[in-house]
Amino acid sequence: MHLVMLKSVCNLISRYMGVLVVLVALVAFLWPQSFSGIRPVWISPLLGLVMFGMGLTLNPQDFKVVFMRPKDVLVGCLAQFTVMPGLAWVLCRLFDLPQELALGVILVGCCPGGTASNVITYLAKGDLALSVGMTATSTVLAPLLTPLLTWLLAGKMVDVNVVSMFVSIVQVVILPIIAGFIVRRVMPSFTSAAVGYLPALSSITIALIVGIIVAANSDKLMQGGAIIILVVILHNVCGLLLGFSIARVMGLGWKQRVAVSIEVGMQNSGLASSLATLHFAYAPLATIPGAIFSVWHNISGALMAHLYGRHAEQEQ
Repeated sequence: MHLVMLKSVCNLISRYMGVLVVLVALVAFLWPQSFSGIRPVWISPLLGLVMFGMGLTLNPQDFKVVFMRPKDVLVGCLAQFTVMPGLAWVLCRLFDLPQELALGVILVGCCPGGTASNVITYLAKGDLALSVGMTATSTVLAPLLTPLLTWLLAGKMVDVNVVSMFVSIVQVVILPIIAGFIVRRVMPSFTSAAVGYLPALSSITIALIVGIIVAANSDKLMQGGAIIILVVILHNVCGLLLGFSIARVMGLGWKQRVAVSIEVGMQNSGLASSLATLHFAYAPLATIPGAIFSVWHNISGALMAHLYGRHAEQEQ
């Protein structure tokens, strides 16, 4: 009975992750002292925990889509690592953002797809296999492409240590995923029992990461807060629309367009904030765009899931 109730609570948490993130962000902004015992250095370990959970859920079948439908994955990943970095650079120039904030926006744009995109794609009745395959592929490519793209787009503003960023992404993202994958292989019974609770655990962890970042920078959010919120919203919405449009132009079906749209628009913004904390400590405002993006893309993702889902139901 208790297990049934616990699973119901976990399902509720994962389904309304966007609401949870927004509530935690509001608490952190209004009462930053409530997070005083949790320092920003915890961001990377917490993100590693999310990635470990992702590794627990991965299996070789998730990469099957890469070989079965290489065009779909290629279209999605190319859009991921061109649309979002390009949009970030254009928006920074268009709004003439201060150097620190511009760096944060570019970091968000250069990161791989976020794990929440898989949940949103499922709710939107999109191609879940493609979404998972794209997330896995873009995450594997991230240690190389994220530092390289950041250097290309922000290297004139700040000193970008590509090798150091590569090592950080391997440590925070790739190694925990590999550890989770190994645990899945050697402890299948444990994994089967735990996997149902992982979406809720990831949701709570992501909300906590957002809370830590917002609380640590609550005073700075008041400085130019409106303009950076606008930039983040435009970045995300344009990514969602362009992802869908590119998939349509390339001849992908409706479910595939939905998956590409969500995958391109929803970034691993926790990784962006973690990289900003680790490598650009002299630019504390660089963590802000990642925190705002983490809040906003869960809101927009929920809205898009509703819109896409309604369209899918009408087509049936």
